[in-house]
Amino acid sequence: MEAILNKVFKDLGYDTEIKVIKSNKEADFQCDDCFKLAKIYHKSPMEIGQAVVEALKKEPNFSDYFQEVTFALPGFINIKVSDKYICKQLKTLMKKDILGSTPENETIVIDYGGPNVAKPLHVGHLRTAIIGQAINNILKFKGNKTIADVHLGDIGAQMGQVIYAIIHDFPNQKYEDIEFDLDYLNVVYPKMSALCKENEEVKAECAKITKDLQDGDPDYQILWQKIWDLSVSDIKRIYDYLDVHFDLWYGESHAYKQFPEMMPFIEKQGVVREDDGAKIIDVKEEGDKFDLPPLMLQKSDGGYLYATSDLGTIWQRVKDFHPDEIIYIVDGRQSMYFLQVFRAAKKAGIYNGRLEHYGNGTVNGPDDKPFKTRAGGTLKLQSLISEVKTQFMNMREENKTMDKEDLDKIVNAIIKFADLQNDLTRNYIFDIKKFCEVNGKTGPYILYTYLRINKITKENNGLLSNTIYSDTDRALRLKLLEVSQVIDQASLERRPHHIANYLYELAVSANNFYQNNRINGLTGVQKDDFEIVLNFNNKVLKTLLNLIGISIPKAM
Repeated sequence: MEAILNKVFKDLGYDTEIKVIKSNKEADFQCDDCFKLAKIYHKSPMEIGQAVVEALKKEPNFSDYFQEVTFALPGFINIKVSDKYICKQLKTLMKKDILGSTPENETIVIDYGGPNVAKPLHVGHLRTAIIGQAINNILKFKGNKTIADVHLGDIGAQMGQVIYAIIHDFPNQKYEDIEFDLDYLNVVYPKMSALCKENEEVKAECAKITKDLQDGDPDYQILWQKIWDLSVSDIKRIYDYLDVHFDLWYGESHAYKQFPEMMPFIEKQGVVREDDGAKIIDVKEEGDKFDLPPLMLQKSDGGYLYATSDLGTIWQRVKDFHPDEIIYIVDGRQSMYFLQVFRAAKKAGIYNGRLEHYGNGTVNGPDDKPFKTRAGGTLKLQSLISEVKTQFMNMREENKTMDKEDLDKIVNAIIKFADLQNDLTRNYIFDIKKFCEVNGKTGPYILYTYLRINKITKENNGLLSNTIYSDTDRALRLKLLEVSQVIDQASLERRPHHIANYLYELAVSANNFYQNNRINGLTGVQKDDFEIVLNFNNKVLKTLLNLIGISIPKAM
């Protein structure tokens, strides 16, 4: 349609590229370029628009594409697509792989999750995991090779603090004989964190343990491994529940192994300078409209920092995978930090490919502040999952006797759709009761729509006719034709909310169709057409739900 419009505009002497946009009111699509051209050619939008409409109607293939094209003041060209063309395009789409989206073939490392070993997962870890997995699914669906890395914080200050506590809580025992459980870790870390804020001597001792651990102290390594095994086992349990998975369970400790090779390389690039004994890299660039501090590569005492380990991680990823791009799904409040790291990686010659940080907003409580427990502490992710499950089960008596696997799938859908319907950069309020409802813009509404339609349709391998039977039938078919563009946009922008929002709009269109068209008792071509369209609708729903990490229950 755009090609035909562009031909007509050019035939009339207007040298421009025309775009059409969706319209939700008077037409299927709309062109508003008359305003732009009016300024360039010193004519009124009406004069241009009316001439284009008249010329377009004279095109020999007009009726193949357009049912009606009209001009509307002050300068809009309104387009209604022909039913024949809608059916033709839908039949073509049904035969295409990956729902007609554009295939890709890149190697992309995706860094998401980012939990700290020895600390329980909390609500702040929810978005990075859910958004990262959705982006991973979308990119893989498009044909890319993706490598997902959880990037654990496993050798930072918290490890020194917990090891300090273990040494003092289990005196006179060989390190290899010391036994503790997850409950111990969950109690000891917050206790030590508070103690280090009050006691400078303990804080200094913990920092020394951390430094010795980073330098490879064999005794501390024994305790570190015990902590790592316990903590990561629990982290994996919760991620598995959320259907969040990683190819690599690497952490900062793996990055430290790169330093003997990476640090001399960086030193040779001539970008490192000393400042009070510390080694730093200046990353501020001419034209920056903000103050960007230098990146500290190594402290004056020889210790390393998060930034050094992130450079080591990039070094390892380049060496192992030769990626076209490395993506980070991490809290948006760290955007300045990642800018420092990315610039340092470029300046030091570590990586010249694409480095992107997609910073996510926060999950907020009813007060629109980051979720807290009633006591004011950080809410554990397991607690949020349990609250959602309890709320859904209490909404209806029959929910309490649901199949456990189906219940878990619905809980996942509630949590994930609540998150992914928002642009990843935005904060949002997690209203548990609202998101558990089967009506409205919720995960259960999408699942219910799929199951309802699945119950009334049978497999139909017939050929779709060129007839459209009602306005709601037409609206559903037009909505289905948007799927390729939606997937491409979500992939290009790394924004899963495009898919989540489209899923809701498609479910609304499908429900409107179901409620306004008699299906039971139909025979012949019309019955075949309805079954073919509804079956394809459910194929699209299921595929896109899978892309954002939502599985469909057997019943609800």
